[in-house]
Amino acid sequence: MKQKLNANHLKLIAIIAMTIDHAADLIFPGFPSHPVALVLHTVGRLTAPIMWFFVCEGFHYTRNLPNYLLRMGIFAVVSHFAYCFAFGIEYLPFSDGILNQTSVMWPLFWAVVALWALNRAQLKDWQQWGFLILINLITFPADWSSIAVMAIVFMYSHRGDLKKQTLAMMFWVCVYAVVSYFCVNRIYGLLQLGVILVYPVLRQYNGEKGKASWMKWFFYLYYPAHLILVGILRLALYGDIPLLF
Repeated sequence: MKQKLNANHLKLIAIIAMTIDHAADLIFPGFPSHPVALVLHTVGRLTAPIMWFFVCEGFHYTRNLPNYLLRMGIFAVVSHFAYCFAFGIEYLPFSDGILNQTSVMWPLFWAVVALWALNRAQLKDWQQWGFLILINLITFPADWSSIAVMAIVFMYSHRGDLKKQTLAMMFWVCVYAVVSYFCVNRIYGLLQLGVILVYPVLRQYNGEKGKASWMKWFFYLYYPAHLILVGILRLALYGDIPLLF
């Protein structure tokens, strides 16, 4: 079967799935067991693994790692304020809890740092482990927590073998699902397993970037922009109350 999806197609799928997921947060706050909410959030599970996959690809192909890290770092900071505004979370981390204190862009940035430490920095084993433990602590409070970092690290180690990448990813997603099930929300925990639906989508990736070069920047702009819109609608519909849990 000829693979039909390039990087732009997959990023567009991630954007659509993310928008559906966050619309569900807005329409059905607090992860109720409403069937429509469950379906919408299941579709939303496509977003994170596509992001993780392209962090691996981006790190592999980048010709200027410092610029890539700078871009990801700025993106993570901007997205923090948009994410907190969208879901009614205090801008200062740990003011109202220890989980979901910032967006998934924070662990994505630190995942690139982890990939550098493990693959290019020529560090000793104990230094690599030290870096990885520290990065896990730094990213723990974020959306998808340090699981995003570990999923990316293990996916990169199997780059070029989608089946092994998917198995590695699902191991860490299962860890996240179990913790979420017992410590956060049972429905939310079970929903994370919907990430597996990304496998047939990624199988269609043909390894090409696509002709629309603006798509890379569109995603950087769309992520915080749509979160700001979610925040405006949250205030209009519910007032200044949080949407998550």
